[in-house]
Amino acid sequence: MINIVLFCSTGLSTSLLVKKMEQTAKEKDLKIQVASYPESAMKKYIKDADVVLVGPQVRHALLEIKEVCDAHQVPLETISTKDYGSMDGEKILSQALRLFSLHHPADDSEEQQ
Repeated sequence: MINIVLFCSTGLSTSLLVKKMEQTAKEKDLKIQVASYPESAMKKYIKDADVVLVGPQVRHALLEIKEVCDAHQVPLETISTKDYGSMDGEKILSQALRLFSLHHPADDSEEQQ
């Protein structure tokens, strides 16, 4: 199972996005877990993450988030404003899976089965 963690300003704005990503994963029969949290709680939740995606509203904290992710060896990317604004769960899930496969190439095929 791939654990995808989204960080935004309050953790609430991504709840719809989480649901859309989970629905897409269900349709594709992928074993993932998606959760969203405020970036202020990042240190509490980073240890369980396989991939971190950051909402555009917390780009101001990207350096701090990157430092924490690097320390835990968790890959990180920012969600584009366009994809976030349209709540494109399929595209953002694809982004997370691509990021995971880049950093866990041997685990990729096993994790998604």
